[in-house]
Amino acid sequence: MISSIHDFFIPILASSSDSDDGGGRGESPPAKRARTSLILDGQSTSSSSSITLAQFFDPHLSMHTHNSNPNSTTINSTSSSTTSTSPNIASSTIASSSTNTNNSSMTANDSSSIVTSFPLATEQSASNGAANNPVVENIEQIDNSSSNAPSSSSLPFCDPERLKQTHKHNCERHLNHHCNGVTNTTQSSKNNGHDETGFNGTTSEKITRLISTSTQTVSVSSSLSNSITCTKTFTNSQKEILRLIGQHLQSAGLNKTVETLIQESGCILEHEHASHFRELIMSAKWSESMIALEKLKTYIEEHDGILQMKYLILEQKYFELIEDSQPMEALHCLRHEIQELRIRTERTHELTKYLMFSSPKEMRSSANWSGKGFVSRQKLMEKLQKFLPPDVMLPPKRLESLLTQAVELQQERCTYHVKPGKLTLDDVTLLKDHVCTNIQILNEHADEVWFCKFSPDGTKLATGSKDGYLHIYDVDLQTYKMKLRKQFDGHSFGIGCIAWCPFSRYVIACGTDECTELWIWDVEREEQRSRMNHTSDDSLTCAAWLPCGQRFVCGGSRGQFYYCDIEGNVIDSWEGVRLQCLHVTTDGVILAADAQKRISSYKFDTLTDQQLIHEDHPIMSFAVSKDGRLALLNIATQGVHLWDLEDKVLVRKYQGVTQGHYVNHATFGGPNEEFVASGSEDSKVYLWHRRQERPIMIFSGHTRTVNCVSWHPTLPLLFASASDDATVRIWSTPEHQQKIESSSGSESS
Repeated sequence: MISSIHDFFIPILASSSDSDDGGGRGESPPAKRARTSLILDGQSTSSSSSITLAQFFDPHLSMHTHNSNPNSTTINSTSSSTTSTSPNIASSTIASSSTNTNNSSMTANDSSSIVTSFPLATEQSASNGAANNPVVENIEQIDNSSSNAPSSSSLPFCDPERLKQTHKHNCERHLNHHCNGVTNTTQSSKNNGHDETGFNGTTSEKITRLISTSTQTVSVSSSLSNSITCTKTFTNSQKEILRLIGQHLQSAGLNKTVETLIQESGCILEHEHASHFRELIMSAKWSESMIALEKLKTYIEEHDGILQMKYLILEQKYFELIEDSQPMEALHCLRHEIQELRIRTERTHELTKYLMFSSPKEMRSSANWSGKGFVSRQKLMEKLQKFLPPDVMLPPKRLESLLTQAVELQQERCTYHVKPGKLTLDDVTLLKDHVCTNIQILNEHADEVWFCKFSPDGTKLATGSKDGYLHIYDVDLQTYKMKLRKQFDGHSFGIGCIAWCPFSRYVIACGTDECTELWIWDVEREEQRSRMNHTSDDSLTCAAWLPCGQRFVCGGSRGQFYYCDIEGNVIDSWEGVRLQCLHVTTDGVILAADAQKRISSYKFDTLTDQQLIHEDHPIMSFAVSKDGRLALLNIATQGVHLWDLEDKVLVRKYQGVTQGHYVNHATFGGPNEEFVASGSEDSKVYLWHRRQERPIMIFSGHTRTVNCVSWHPTLPLLFASASDDATVRIWSTPEHQQKIESSSGSESS
């Protein structure tokens, strides 16, 4: 027969405390606190305040005994603060001691819980009385009338079955009391001059009492001061997003914000063992980190993952010992720790050479190691994280990685994107999708714009119009903004062709078939350099500079073909060649498209020519690649054709563009001239990859025929288009549009 409550419980508690099967072996102090046993001996001399198990079952006993005998058992416990509001929470959270201490599903693996660990009573509460003990206050609303209840020490007999029923009844009553929100009433009582106040959801601490019936372990969870208890149920995807946000905030040093996020959402960032492991690595506690790594062994999927992780840790330890000028310790680490792993033999042999350097600086440079401290340990942690599943420890910089992938995908979808290399997060705005578009509209012309051309150095843009004006714009190479610099007038027949000299100082302006003269303008001095008018029968519609920048060739549809100097003097001529377009390669070869549907090369010194290309339809214009190998032809009624000038073969016919008998000018562009662009009579700009016949992008914006496209020579993501709608559009990315807007805002302010 059991003579007292102590006789009943002490054997159970002794077996719970002495047994190592419950996970006590090798536990850390927090884990031990999670399975604290209840010492119910009334004669205990412990200096901590206590609550006996019988008192816990009976609130009246709890109050009376706590006041009469403050020196009793300390209850330390770890529990999950569940976010569910259902009264059935008791059945899902009451578990055995071994479950609470060793089964991580009740603690760190529960992504909807916050793991908290704290003592339920302190030495201070023993001296100040129960009124200063918030745990007693919040576990039970105490009335002064309970002060006359008998103490546990005076109970001669206690029926075990009755205790179990009392325990079950109290658990259900208090859990329903909290879960159903019936906590808004306040009860106060005076005790030792202090008020005991019930909580209504906004007090400094909320405590939920959960009792494990198998081993009588008490688990308590608490939220921090002024926290908000989450009542929302999150989906798995929402939890993962919250974890990613928390990880990013943590890497930014916003730890308090992370704590608030965890408290309000109920989501944890990573497994508690993983978090402890991270702390040890960042603190350079190598031996402890090896022990902590063993606790994560079951989560590592790779068969030799644990060895690889140990190797990385010991390698970091080895380097730091060398930097600390401890060569013997480093050698010991290499021989007796790294080598004992028996993996990565070649790397181990390589590590030996770092002991031979005379200075740590040379060692760091040779090993490509950033040195002892946060940076190198953070890099180590990023390598280690790759071996752990994401539900245990998130991969390093996971949110940034996902955003980078999204940006790269947008770049791939923006197949006409012309910036070399891959975009980074710094290249774009995350507030909207990336897409290349026009960033500026130039509308200073009063009539159709027939031609546009960037200068060879990329600092200027020249445009020619039917209105008779040549406009010169300055190009801001940072914002890509065009600013009108000078207007040159006097071209009575309009401007149908523009040619920049190789040094970007002089520009030639040619007219239409009826025009018998051309102009050479000095852009730096903003004046006319010379004017050429050889005969009244001339038709000077095209021109091109020689590489020297002091001579040029020009001609027209009436059979004139002149070789001239910068002053407009004719040095030589070639009669009978009706020219449609001219180009001079970088090595001085003169190429001309004539009315015979062909492109030929010409040498004025020997007056010899050689046919290179012959088409079936008239060649309206052509452009040549920088290496002189490829030619891009606009063919009447056919569109755009790509020819190989060396092999003299047609390489590709680009589809989509509308080409009639009007002059249209296509261009190469982009990195390594991988793209081809052309205007069209359907008011659009077509863009192709050089190796694809179908357009990869069609630019809309112009309202009439697009006559000319010019690609910037040094900025591969910028090009301009001229149209009969009297505008010139500058095309690039939205990011540079933002620069323009911010620049305009600063100028206006």
